Amino acid sequence: MESKRAAAEKAVEYIRNGMIIGLGTGSTAYWAIQKLGINIKDGLRVKAVATSIHTENLAKELKIPLISISEIEEIDITVDGADEVDDEWNLIKGGGGAHLREKIVASMSKELIIVVDESKKVNRLGKFPLPVEIVIFNYENTQKKLSTLGCVPQLRIRDNKPFLTDNGNYIVDCDFGSIGQPRELHTAINSIPGVVENGLFIKMATKVIIGYQDGSVKEQ
Repeated sequence: MESKRAAAEKAVEYIRNGMIIGLGTGSTAYWAIQKLGINIKDGLRVKAVATSIHTENLAKELKIPLISISEIEEIDITVDGADEVDDEWNLIKGGGGAHLREKIVASMSKELIIVVDESKKVNRLGKFPLPVEIVIFNYENTQKKLSTLGCVPQLRIRDNKPFLTDNGNYIVDCDFGSIGQPRELHTAINSIPGVVENGLFIKMATKVIIGYQDGSVKEQ
């Protein structure tokens, strides 16, 4: 926990008055949102866009001013976590099921600061199963087509029923074991009819902050 908090709080130091901020989803982004709430209480003036209903509710609790993404064209800084980060700052995201909205927000951001603990840094992506959001209609065949790309696909189940994203879709977690060409795989997955978006974020991060158990951080 301390490693996640250290990385998240370091990222919040880059937030300045007047900025529009993207708020990520997940256990590390949680600490960034908590710190942002404290800074706002101390006088920081920003507006924020949430990447999930869970994050939106947390922001409201902390009295972080929220705006609709449809009201803006650009975001100054987004702070978000990742399930894996490789040496070239490619990411796997979506463990929390919010990667579609996270990718939309990231694509609008001048800066995407990724905060992770040391366990999420890898040489090559793929040990963490890649989340792929798919529409419910004909999902069985969409899942079969994903398997032809070399993965073992598993429909995400929560409470004995298929997990539903905030967008009303299913998620298939695709175990590739190792992803040697993430950009090509990203394109191949998204070309399958029925796929909405996958959790590969290719060269979208502008800064990666890694937190360690002793409370230290490393910026890349």
